[in-house]
Amino acid sequence: MAQLDGAWSETALVAISGQSGTDVKFACITETMDVDIGDKDFDVIATLCGGRLVKFTPQDVTTITFEAYPVEAGTEGFTSATTGTGFFDLMNTVDASQPLSISVDRTRTKMRVAIMWTDKAAETDATAEITSTNSALRIVAADGYFTSVKPSFTDGVLKFTVIFKIPPFDKTGAANVKIESTAGADTLPALASYTSSAKW
Repeated sequence: MAQLDGAWSETALVAISGQSGTDVKFACITETMDVDIGDKDFDVIATLCGGRLVKFTPQDVTTITFEAYPVEAGTEGFTSATTGTGFFDLMNTVDASQPLSISVDRTRTKMRVAIMWTDKAAETDATAEITSTNSALRIVAADGYFTSVKPSFTDGVLKFTVIFKIPPFDKTGAANVKIESTAGADTLPALASYTSSAKW
């Protein structure tokens, strides 16, 4: 199959998982996503002869921002659920049963977010394998934390702005963010289940 003709538009897939949990689908309550890959910047030092030295600065944090319309406080039994219904439990302790009651706490759970665009019309999972007959583009960010869940009712509809932040590397220097694609020629492999020893 030839490469995608045009641009990715209209639909995307989103999967969020905690370590050793299931990949929970959030696309159906999400309106927009913005991915700010951390800048790999540098400073310039001016020398006395008029020259310039480049001083590299460490790559910055990657930030993913969602605008979404959940109707529940969280997702019942998030670690084993399949479809996301809310966001407060991504930043606090999960409630396993209805009625959901999520109090703010000091819990900080490592999470993985996978976002995928594909022309495989029947695909519903951002972590799935895409065979060589289809095209796909996927962004995966692991070992990050949800840092902000802000509801707003200023337009007469309850909208949430949710922020996920990821350091570019873990403490060993291994990458926490990867971007992958296939142009309809080779298979894009499925992501492994997210655990403390497997990011993707």
